[in-house]
Amino acid sequence: MVSQQAAIGVLDSGVGGISTLRTLTRMLPNENFIFYGDSANAPYGEKDAATVQHLTSAVIEQLRQRDVKAIVIACNTATSAAKSQMMTQYPEMPILGIEPALKMAVDAGKHNILVMGTPLTISLPKYRAQVDRFEDQTMIHSLPCAGLADLVEQGHDGLDQINARLDELLAPYRDQPIDAVVLGCTHYPFIGQLVAQRFAQPVTLFTGYEGLGHNLIKQLDERQLLRQDHNLQQIEFMSSRQTKDELALYQQLFQNGIGI
Repeated sequence: MVSQQAAIGVLDSGVGGISTLRTLTRMLPNENFIFYGDSANAPYGEKDAATVQHLTSAVIEQLRQRDVKAIVIACNTATSAAKSQMMTQYPEMPILGIEPALKMAVDAGKHNILVMGTPLTISLPKYRAQVDRFEDQTMIHSLPCAGLADLVEQGHDGLDQINARLDELLAPYRDQPIDAVVLGCTHYPFIGQLVAQRFAQPVTLFTGYEGLGHNLIKQLDERQLLRQDHNLQQIEFMSSRQTKDELALYQQLFQNGIGI
């Protein structure tokens, strides 16, 4: 019997999912969370789908050993490549995933949308189906951002390289009337301000975190797993690179962001 008091597990290929975790802890203030970052294998976005499925399953096993009551895949790539398989593999466990917020940008009436994602996320049929669904309503630009998540893994120390990579990636879009940017990797919201600065006109950034949070609340409520007591929230960080410096980086990113 799963306990209401059990924590919610949140996983990512590295530090990126901490951006999702920050929203979830705000939306569910009575819930405890365990975050697992697979930083030793980051990033997932430049691996093949079978490898991502294997790595995601291994992390879920780590979280199941902690008796979590639900799992959030806070990684766009792992959601696209592995979520369906994980739901079949663990049918007793509520498993949710984060996906590029393209529909949210379209529903907001945006007309020229840039979607930034990892190469694997952008190439998978799940994302391509979203583009096919909405491309008659708006202009959609899909931008695979090889190497960018890996630079965000360095935290503040990678800022110079992050800026150089963003200059390279976004240069072709500076003269286009982009009005929305979908940050289709959970690493990217940490550098959302830097992304927005590359455009002469204001752009709206979309992450999809609030929708994920509402879905998590709904699924826990349906299973009567929402905590009813007012709890002093506890957040635990775990990593496949279980070093003091890595865990300190997780704490710093959760509390302060990347420091830009």
